[in-house]
Amino acid sequence: MKKVVLLAFALLSMGAVQAAQDPEAVFNRSCGMCHNGQLPTAPKKGDAAAWEPRLKQGSETLVKHVTEGFNAMPARGLCMDCSADDYKAVIDWMSK
Repeated sequence: MKKVVLLAFALLSMGAVQAAQDPEAVFNRSCGMCHNGQLPTAPKKGDAAAWEPRLKQGSETLVKHVTEGFNAMPARGLCMDCSADDYKAVIDWMSK
């Protein structure tokens, strides 16, 4: 009986996990103001040369930079409702 209850709880909990937001929508509302070229130090979307050295740092480091803020980037990248998965998806989307 305990196993059934635990399994049911686990399945219900999995349904509560929120899927990552649409990267383009997050970019348009939170990231674009700097990553569209207005801030020279922010790598532009699709600028492979600018993104290459950043991507080499690994996604965990980049997510940490977004979450905590880094240089001119504000903490959480102005996306207060983004999760780590959202940040990873947006970084991946912007770097292509």
